[in-house]
Amino acid sequence: MSERLEALAAAGVSIWLDDLSRERLETGNLADLVKNSSVVGVTTNPTIFAGALSDGERYDAQLREEAARGLGAAEAIFELTTQDVRNACDVLAPVYAADPHDGRVSIEVEPGLAMDTEATIAQAKQLWAAVDRPNVMVKIPATEPGLPAITAAIAEGISVNVTLIFSLERYRAVMDAYLTGLEQAAAKGIDLSTIHSVASFFVSRVDSEVDKRLDAIGTDEAKALKGKAALANAWAAYAAYQGVFAGERFAALEGANHQRPLWASTGVKDPAYPDTLYVSELVVSGVVNTMPEKTMQAFADHGEVTGDTVTGRTDEATEVFEKLAAVGVDFDDVLVVLEREGVEKFVKSWDELVETVTTQLAAVAS
Repeated sequence: MSERLEALAAAGVSIWLDDLSRERLETGNLADLVKNSSVVGVTTNPTIFAGALSDGERYDAQLREEAARGLGAAEAIFELTTQDVRNACDVLAPVYAADPHDGRVSIEVEPGLAMDTEATIAQAKQLWAAVDRPNVMVKIPATEPGLPAITAAIAEGISVNVTLIFSLERYRAVMDAYLTGLEQAAAKGIDLSTIHSVASFFVSRVDSEVDKRLDAIGTDEAKALKGKAALANAWAAYAAYQGVFAGERFAALEGANHQRPLWASTGVKDPAYPDTLYVSELVVSGVVNTMPEKTMQAFADHGEVTGDTVTGRTDEATEVFEKLAAVGVDFDDVLVVLEREGVEKFVKSWDELVETVTTQLAAVAS
């Protein structure tokens, strides 16, 4: 057992692996990470599945079956990915049984549906039914059309991982969508204790975009702000979370669970920064940190837990935002750009996944 990851978990941070493949499942690697690295959840996305399907031959047998059934690429992807997620849910079932907040595996609706509310709702229901495990979470992007889809899914009793959150304004709208969904679920007589949700607040991409603009400005004042925006944004988000879930509206929802903040995109993009930066500076009880394995291994090797590094840092966050504005960074524009690029990147990964599976289906059918 990694003592450093164990200490992180003891501090109240749920460690979720940001990766899934059939190789991890069939070799026992995922089970080993659960046993020895304090991993209590898994997140996936089209980029992860594109990588998994393009590496190795572990999907060939199922692909041959799907080719024989005449399935197209999108249908085959649905079958392949839901099977992996179902099996991962089974690996994590003991974790879920011990604490239903964790033991979770997330699967994302098609990125191309990000601007289509009704299609997102329909696919969320399909994924929930296909995986058919109580510890699955359906990932829905926090685009404006995604907000009513989040409410609708929660209202049906579907547990949701809200993804691609960058701005405080959108995060508040996400929390409102969750509470509205809980209120509608309660009106239907659904047991609210069975509904879980996390809100995935993206971290490192904020620094990548802001730092690029600070470098372009080029002043000493601007360069001194590099590497500060992402953490400030996350600290402010946590304060917003505290305010909403300590409020009367949530208190009125008997048996309901907090929508936990989830720190996503926590792998460091700039090698000049400590490789555990977005873990060690985001430690607070009751949150999730979903990490690529490289970041997890780095923390296991030399990460430090120094206590709560999030609570009460809103003044620091405000100071960073004020300084960014003073040197000429339009932070609101940064967040708009990041959401658009986030959707575009996942759509591109989805297209690559479709292309890969189309080629593989043709190969096994020949």
